Amino acid sequence: MGQHDHHISGEPRSEAGAGEPRGEAGPGEPRSEGEASDVKKLKLPLWQRSLPWVVTIACFAYLYFRIEAQAARDGSSAVPYLANVFADVSWTRWLALMVPYSIFFFLIDSVVVWRIINWFNARISYRDILPIRGSAYIISILNEQVGKGVMAVYLNRRDGVPGWQVGSSMLFIMFCEFYYLLMWALVGYALQGETLPPDFGMIRWVGAGAVAFFAVWLLYFRGVIAPASQLRKRHLLHAFSQARWWHYGVIVLLRSPALLSAVVVYTLALRLFGLEASFLELLAYLPLIFFGAAIPTPMRAAAITLWSFLYPENPAQATAFGLVQHNFFIFFNAAIGLVFLRRANRELFSKQQSA
Repeated sequence: MGQHDHHISGEPRSEAGAGEPRGEAGPGEPRSEGEASDVKKLKLPLWQRSLPWVVTIACFAYLYFRIEAQAARDGSSAVPYLANVFADVSWTRWLALMVPYSIFFFLIDSVVVWRIINWFNARISYRDILPIRGSAYIISILNEQVGKGVMAVYLNRRDGVPGWQVGSSMLFIMFCEFYYLLMWALVGYALQGETLPPDFGMIRWVGAGAVAFFAVWLLYFRGVIAPASQLRKRHLLHAFSQARWWHYGVIVLLRSPALLSAVVVYTLALRLFGLEASFLELLAYLPLIFFGAAIPTPMRAAAITLWSFLYPENPAQATAFGLVQHNFFIFFNAAIGLVFLRRANRELFSKQQSA
């Protein structure tokens, strides 16, 4: 891994502009700037735009009443009780865990983006991926999936990669993220299932359904199922039509060091908040928490609430932990993005001015 990409023998190549016109729209995709602008003008209904905030308010209201009940048992109220929880944490030790972990995650995340773009879109060095992934973290403060859309726009403007095709690579990343988290959740359940809450047993059925779906998915994109279907030829599904089964496996392997390091970091960080968990328990819990973190709620409210379910006797400690853990992570990643922001602006806007 370095500045120069090495081609993997036998992998499908789809250089931007090779074998098909750049920017040529596929079936059902905008064919003119006017149509594209019409798509951009579409707005979600008010209820859809409001839903994340409604969920967030509901989560924090639930947490407040849980903390208030815990504080009342100790003759206090929610706000001073929560303040005492924060005061008891060794923040220097906590930062010593979180800062290296956040940087390590950024490097692994960039490797995944670099590998997928080089497989399915264009030759780009790892060094040139860093500002793309880093600057997208700034937008990810609001929504991780929107952040991936920003990466697609960046690659389209800077490197001329067809927008719909690079969008398909972002979808491929999200698809693999689901299976990587599910795989480690199943491993954690297999190792520690007897100590987990009974509801965690559902993960086995989710896993069985996901494996069956993945088999059908692969067969469809190989043309074994519904060979006359035109859907697989759309640019938005370009990466999936190019991918072989081993591409998915490689991405899961590349992602795995990030999760395994998170298991260690989160287990040690929990102890700083007075909460106990084993590494194996976190291996089962953490993928589910990360699913919650992917729900587009401000301040990662859904993920924070999940921690309080895992520690029902200590909702104040669990809430404090979830609040700082998830929000430090996204804001520190955004700070990494600021390091690359000047370069990103130069590359994007100099391209526009010279066009």
